[in-house]
Amino acid sequence: MILIPAVDIKNGRCVRLFQGRMDAETVFSHDPVSQAAQWEAEGARLIHLVDLDGAVEQKPRNLSLIEEILAAVTVPVQVGGGIRSMETISHYLSIGVERIILGTAALRDPELVCSACERWPGRIVVGIDARGGRVAVDGWTETTETASVELAKRFEGVGVAAIIFTDIGRDGTHGGVNIEETRALAEAVSIPVIASGGVSTIRDLEALLPLEASGVTGVISGRALYEGTLSILQANQLFSSR
Repeated sequence: MILIPAVDIKNGRCVRLFQGRMDAETVFSHDPVSQAAQWEAEGARLIHLVDLDGAVEQKPRNLSLIEEILAAVTVPVQVGGGIRSMETISHYLSIGVERIILGTAALRDPELVCSACERWPGRIVVGIDARGGRVAVDGWTETTETASVELAKRFEGVGVAAIIFTDIGRDGTHGGVNIEETRALAEAVSIPVIASGGVSTIRDLEALLPLEASGVTGVISGRALYEGTLSILQANQLFSSR
């Protein structure tokens, strides 16, 4: 298991949302490039970038900033937010993005996921953001009737590299990871799962460790790292001691 620091970009700044609400943001940095470089310097092995503006507007909106981040770090970077076409995926991969996250597209255009997995094996991640166990799309502005586990099962066997499962109700709250729903999703598929939403302290990571046996391979954290209630060093030490 690894800790993956998040850089969520909105209006050119690093922010964290509260329960996925675009009107409930906290700005943690006005320089996403330096922030990503800081996470690498502190020991990050993978960086999670989200174009929040792109997620809402359904097309990339912070491409130049993402290009600057790619030039500033050497660790792999995964990117999500507003990615809806093979052309956008191809462009991101061509400039150095390691993995592409498809969220809304996974629900509305599953053929895109399948085609992308076939063309770029091991580089496509499905993002499943859930509110009350139901999938939310378009930057979390719409909650659908599709269950998160049901959506995950649709991509069994197509070559998805991982599923990022986010409990929106816990995201940015310091309320702890939704262990039970994360376990249920991980046990429902053979695809590796990355947990997200609610991480507060090292205790939350300790609570996730038993889920490695169910296929949970990573955990994303944002607010806890920004506010200093958790450090990448702490996480790396915990996971390396296993």
